[in-house]
Amino acid sequence: MKKKLVIWELISESLRQHIPVMLLYVLQSDGSSPGRQGFFMAVNAVGNLAGSIGGGIMEHKFVEMAREQLMQEEEVAAVRRQVHDKSSPRDQSGMICSGEQTILLYRIADKDATVIQQIIHCLSQYKNGLLHLSPAGLQFREGLGSSEFIMHSPDNWVYTEQLGYRDHLYLVGGGHCSLAFSKIMSMLEFYIHVYDNRPELNTFLQNECAHEKVIVEDYSLLKGMIPEGQHNYVVVMTMGYRSDDVVIRALLHKQFRYLGVLGSQAKITQLFEGYRAEGISSQLLQRVHAPVGMQIRSQTPEEIAISIAAEIIRERNTPASG
Repeated sequence: MKKKLVIWELISESLRQHIPVMLLYVLQSDGSSPGRQGFFMAVNAVGNLAGSIGGGIMEHKFVEMAREQLMQEEEVAAVRRQVHDKSSPRDQSGMICSGEQTILLYRIADKDATVIQQIIHCLSQYKNGLLHLSPAGLQFREGLGSSEFIMHSPDNWVYTEQLGYRDHLYLVGGGHCSLAFSKIMSMLEFYIHVYDNRPELNTFLQNECAHEKVIVEDYSLLKGMIPEGQHNYVVVMTMGYRSDDVVIRALLHKQFRYLGVLGSQAKITQLFEGYRAEGISSQLLQRVHAPVGMQIRSQTPEEIAISIAAEIIRERNTPASG
């Protein structure tokens, strides 16, 4: 999210200094396109730029195109289709990775200054908002909404995108693995909540990547503190077997997109054997990722963090069932 904020701040600063600036936005992408829908960048007339629409020769071409158009006075709101295949009869991007993307070139006008400030405020305050792009220009409103791109013709299209944090990560435990994991996940556009019952824990206090840090006296209270939802991901990594058990019991019957438990296979086996002996259904237990993370023989907190992040990325990028 910080990367996106930097782009909008460059646009705002360019307007403040009366420097012409162009917004490049990927409105649509298919296949193996390097620029995915929602990628964007800003290019101003004095050579400053921020962000990306996919890199490579295609991005270089569009940056040069933007700079040339900024030398003119006309308003620009042009949509360009790019096909990443040299055998394509038209709209070749110069890349061979296959797939295609549709890119908007939009010259930011003085009238957009208020909208730009609204977007910056939304992102900096961790709020949600809806960006609206069309041939008519740039609009924004706070709140939730759906993202979509509808194109009838180059002069009749509309793009909307949900801005802000859609996905929330709830980490129960603030130790070394939690600290390393927070750093990784902060780069993946997750709003991060960290819970622990040790107010003086050094790694908990050092965690500057978490958006919220909460001390809980009793982990059983998390049942009422961590909400269900298809965009909510939970990882349990407390200091020991007994505290993990309390958290699992508090959250096991709630519906999350992802629920994982850190620990050795021996610990997980002992926990789950106890749950089955109590009559907890295997179907319910199968929803838990345990031991959490992809099997890459990770050893250090950083390696463990990467293994869990990879598993969550795979889950997030898999269409939700139901």
